[in-house]
Amino acid sequence: MRLLFINPNISDSVSELIGSEARRAASLDTEISVLTAPFGVAYIETRFEALIGAYATATLAAEHYAKHDAIVVAAFGDPGLAGLREALPIPVLGLTESALMSASMLGQRYSIVAISRRITAWYRETVEANGLGQRLASIRHLDQPLADIGRVQEDHADRLVALCESAVKDDGADVIIIAGAPLAGLARTVRDRIAVPVVDGVSSAVRHAETLVALNPRAARSGSFAPPPVKPNRGLPPGIEALLARGANEGAKS
Repeated sequence: MRLLFINPNISDSVSELIGSEARRAASLDTEISVLTAPFGVAYIETRFEALIGAYATATLAAEHYAKHDAIVVAAFGDPGLAGLREALPIPVLGLTESALMSASMLGQRYSIVAISRRITAWYRETVEANGLGQRLASIRHLDQPLADIGRVQEDHADRLVALCESAVKDDGADVIIIAGAPLAGLARTVRDRIAVPVVDGVSSAVRHAETLVALNPRAARSGSFAPPPVKPNRGLPPGIEALLARGANEGAKS
């Protein structure tokens, strides 16, 4: 089984964290590949940055999906996830959705611990889009500048643990989701310091992806996740142009 993780931001250090945690969580016969966005920002906090990251992810997905069994959008907030599910014939997962599904099976109410205040609006909207807003106890976040996005865990570990503890004590969280690719693996390293289950998006995505690939679902040919209809286009990268043309072939099979 071959899983492709696409980091929608340009931080190679974050891609290394993603790859390390994904390989640690994967089954022995699962091969993990990680690609970093060729353009964009160091880390995503806003809706507009997510828009950029979604397009960067789409360019890589279109070029590389055929060699993989599933793709993971490796940024909390899942930029471009729904659109990629329309276009690609293989399972596409995101860190947020995967973490939410794991948390939902471990408790009734969950809290998210994030790396910045600005990012919380986008995260909250992503939770709502997944239909799980009523189960969100809180979103807690760091309130200090991030000197190095690849060292957030080392620089702020104690503060992040304190935020988890506050979410349990003050917000009534049954489960904690430690959010964001820069925090990949932190849930595993601090689990014994937190009184409730702690969920990581990367490891959740690995295991959910393995399950979906094993279930071998057919790609949608109808409904809202059918491939986009073929129409004239201009100025697109060759991979995306070819991916859009897939709709013609799928339509002929319907």
